[in-house]
Amino acid sequence: MRLLILGTGWMAQEHARRFSAIDGVDIVGAVDVDAARVGEFADGFNIPNRFTSLEEALEWGGFDAVANVTPDRIHHPTTMALIAAGKPVLCEKPLAENFGKATEMADAAEAAGLVNMVNLTYRNVAALQKARQMVQAGEIGTVRHVEASYLQSWLVSKFWGDWHTDPKWLWRLSRGHGSNGVLGDVGIHILDFASYGAALDIDHVFCRLRAFDKAPGNRIGDYELDANDSFAMTLDFSNGAFGVVHASRWATGHLNELRLRIYGDKGGIEVVARRSRPASARMSRTPNGKSSTPARWRPTTSVSSMPSPAACRASPASATPPACRRCSTSPWCRTRSGRN
Repeated sequence: MRLLILGTGWMAQEHARRFSAIDGVDIVGAVDVDAARVGEFADGFNIPNRFTSLEEALEWGGFDAVANVTPDRIHHPTTMALIAAGKPVLCEKPLAENFGKATEMADAAEAAGLVNMVNLTYRNVAALQKARQMVQAGEIGTVRHVEASYLQSWLVSKFWGDWHTDPKWLWRLSRGHGSNGVLGDVGIHILDFASYGAALDIDHVFCRLRAFDKAPGNRIGDYELDANDSFAMTLDFSNGAFGVVHASRWATGHLNELRLRIYGDKGGIEVVARRSRPASARMSRTPNGKSSTPARWRPTTSVSSMPSPAACRASPASATPPACRRCSTSPWCRTRSGRN
């Protein structure tokens, strides 16, 4: 496959690294409106062709598919042009700025018979996949309540770089440069994380957004800092379950953390995905349906081989701990149970 990368910012570099490692994929071209930037990007990844407009690349035509890594507001017009040219597109999230444009993109791709995708990378988190399987298997019963958060701290930390001086971060704070703020940047991730993990569609959303003062006059050079920094929302899921979701770039102590809690009428699941740490999932179940039993949280690594309460009670203290989450009867459970 001959691949064109559209956009050459920070995330485009990740696309280039990942696609370069796949056998049979050749990155043959790169596009950016900034000639110096596209040249540096192409040189860095040994990409032979570089263009300063999508029109130039389409006129050339020597590619089979496209990774669209442009700013949010550019996704719709560029993807529509590529679909019209018969090119499959892997588009970065969010797919578009609003539902109408996203629907138009999806309908056009379907009508053209093209393979098109949106990049929601956190679906690959193993713990999230496990949680979804458990929900679909009925292990926590009917989902009633969902909590989710996506916390970052790059507005109060230089771990990711200095946003005051680095354009790759400044544009994310400016609506005029194509940003939809934290809602568009990571809100799409945590909404998909919650919906996919709970195995439920979202019916209704109520959301509040807030942009805080970050510089004199909320401007740095050409960048007006008016994109939202934090959001809080409530959700109605398709089965009637209630959801609460929030995200912020001001979360000191959280470099990049997604957290999901799914509560059903028989138990609950928590999934945590953090930068530089393995993702984890744990589960709490109400034994025998009795809500008065103390809560016990346990890792879900062996849940598929969970023994019955009788087998758990029969295990001596010296035995290998059973993968039981139903009671705290055995000596091992009483001494090694998870947090209440």
